[in-house]
Amino acid sequence: MFSPMDEKQINALCILAVASVGDSVYDLMVRTSLCAEGIARAEELHTKRVSYVNARAQSKAAERLMPLLTEKEAAVLRRGRNAQPGGIPPSASRAEYQSATALEALFGWLWLGGHTERLQELFEVVFNEETA
Repeated sequence: MFSPMDEKQINALCILAVASVGDSVYDLMVRTSLCAEGIARAEELHTKRVSYVNARAQSKAAERLMPLLTEKEAAVLRRGRNAQPGGIPPSASRAEYQSATALEALFGWLWLGGHTERLQELFEVVFNEETA
């Protein structure tokens, strides 16, 4: 795989770069979880995946996680929310898109720092609540 980065290295990155990594990590975790639930067809996998990996759903996920975050994690979330992303898709409001970017930044920060257990713990909160 890769060697985790230390906090200083991660903080030196543009938060949108960290969020880009987090976007991929979150998407992979959703796909993996859906496959583990027995979804075997690509079309169905894509359809279900889209219900998790979109600005509105990710914004709601960020809200659910906020009370569970450490001070450092909450700071990363705020930093991601305050980033100025490029174009906002028409299916989302600016606030939803910024919250989704915040969630992606958090997942990217955790992944890059090698905090995979914490990443899994937070993901399970989001995924299990969505599937309940």
